[in-house]
Amino acid sequence: MYSVTVRDHFMIAHSFRGAVFGPAQALHGATYVVDIELRRPALDPDGIVVDIGLATQVLHEELGRLNFRNLDELPEFAGRNTTTEFLARVVFDRLAQRIAAGDLGPHAVPGSATGGLTALRVSLQESHVAWAAYEGPLVAA
Repeated sequence: MYSVTVRDHFMIAHSFRGAVFGPAQALHGATYVVDIELRRPALDPDGIVVDIGLATQVLHEELGRLNFRNLDELPEFAGRNTTTEFLARVVFDRLAQRIAAGDLGPHAVPGSATGGLTALRVSLQESHVAWAAYEGPLVAA
């Protein structure tokens, strides 16, 4: 299995509901370092897993939708604890949609004639000692 990983970051504010979160129940900020690993079993006709420039650009665009936002105020997250694990899934789902739409190029589309990307792993590091991830297969649209 081949893979390519690209990295970016974003900064948010949010709060959590539930005693398990202790002082994090209050509004606080977080800066996440985000790594995405894109996988496929065979290289595309250009000899790459994916165009790193496009992958970096699309990741940056998706994180830009969250950057400098108070997640407590976003309607799509109403009633949810925007934990690191939850946000890893959000980023995964948004990137999976972009990949299926061809935003990383025609050879990256899952199920394309060249096979396309087959899996994605999204890791969010909230500090140098703690992180969470979500990974799964990429399916053809």
